[in-house]
Amino acid sequence: QVQLVESGGGLVQAGGSLRLSCAASGSFLSINRMAWYRQAPGKQRELVADITSGGSINYADSVKGRFTISRDNAKNTVYLQMNSLKPEDTAVYCCNADVATKTYSHLFYWGQGTQVTVSS
Repeated sequence: QVQLVESGGGLVQAGGSLRLSCAASGSFLSINRMAWYRQAPGKQRELVADITSGGSINYADSVKGRFTISRDNAKNTVYLQMNSLKPEDTAVYCCNADVATKTYSHLFYWGQGTQVTVSS
């Protein structure tokens, strides 16, 4: 079993910054990919950014140039630095991890989510 613990959400004014963290723990051999998704009220969940074990990074067009994803492999932790926040960034942000175990090459886990609210 794998646990993902997120932190760093909160309330911030437009133009401000927040840094989200997601730490993975439990029984796995390696982490293939970690990602941040978000879901705003009444909208579908969308991918914000992801990063593979090899360091490949992908961003949603709406956050390019404002958000930065990074990971600390030694700590099994992924970060999302969010700058120049806009009210439309308001959502619940969830961490996702694709891990490898002795039995499976790919297992997917979700964090509990952290609320990000950007006021205008």
